[in-house]
Amino acid sequence: MRKQLLATLATLGMLTTAPFVLANPIEIQVNNTMSEGGSESAAVERFAEYLEEQAPGRFEVRPFLAGSLGGENAVLELLNLGQTQLSITGGNWRQQYAPEYDAITVPFVFTTWDEVDAYMESPSGQALVEKAESQGGLKYFGLQHRGPRHMTANKEIHTPADLDGFRLRLPSLPVWLEVWEEIGAQVVNVPAPEIYLAMQTGQVDGHENSLSSPYTRRLWEVQDYLIMTSHVQFPWSWVASSRWWDGLEADDQALIEEAIDVARQYGSEQERELDEFYLEALQDEGMTVIEPDVTPFREAALPAIDRVMADMADGVREDALGNDSE
Repeated sequence: MRKQLLATLATLGMLTTAPFVLANPIEIQVNNTMSEGGSESAAVERFAEYLEEQAPGRFEVRPFLAGSLGGENAVLELLNLGQTQLSITGGNWRQQYAPEYDAITVPFVFTTWDEVDAYMESPSGQALVEKAESQGGLKYFGLQHRGPRHMTANKEIHTPADLDGFRLRLPSLPVWLEVWEEIGAQVVNVPAPEIYLAMQTGQVDGHENSLSSPYTRRLWEVQDYLIMTSHVQFPWSWVASSRWWDGLEADDQALIEEAIDVARQYGSEQERELDEFYLEALQDEGMTVIEPDVTPFREAALPAIDRVMADMADGVREDALGNDSE
């Protein structure tokens, strides 16, 4: 019966117009290091829904969350080898494949998403994507916004002068350490699970992270202030394995790319709503919000920013900062 159907469709010239009915489902593994319940898993779910709405039965989306297939570097290697398909990945792909174009990782260079998006459209941003694609075997689709990184503190912080002697917990990222030390903070490395205890015992005076950190860690019990510096906009990026992508039919590629665009926008909106929830909840728990003028912080950081960017490719500093670094 199936042979007869195929023969009939071939005779009618319908095989090429009915691929969703006849072909086996295309498996798409989507990787992310975050657990279910955040904007990342919401974006993956929307991606799968959109594909099913547009092409029922054509695709089988399989989420691999919470680093099920390994951390970001492990997944990047799997993508390079064509052994997994898609990833919503953090900043490792930029640092691993095109560090000389990665202005996004440097604190106080970008303080709004509009600035980040503009940089990715600049010659330096496009060079970043092209080099990462060629070096890493990736296909880049675009950014998904995450909550900006701010500070929490046990005292009011309005200007860089208020950071004199301030013990700031930071992850061990050399660029971040250099910038914050330039501004005047005394940086301290404390493992993430020990942040609450370090604040409770006075080992550190504050930390920096997205608003989910003080909320999930109940830091209102040991910190009084939220300092809204927005000093790092650290996006997710949707990338695919080039080996897998290049083997797809053009119609499938177009539909997947459309679904990714829908998912990125949905995930960004979910993250914005979550950030608003965290901010309101932290204020309800008694934390005081301070919105400082970020310009003096950027100006104080510029010597370190310029040192870092001096090792980057020509044009990166201009595309990232315009004339602010002069």
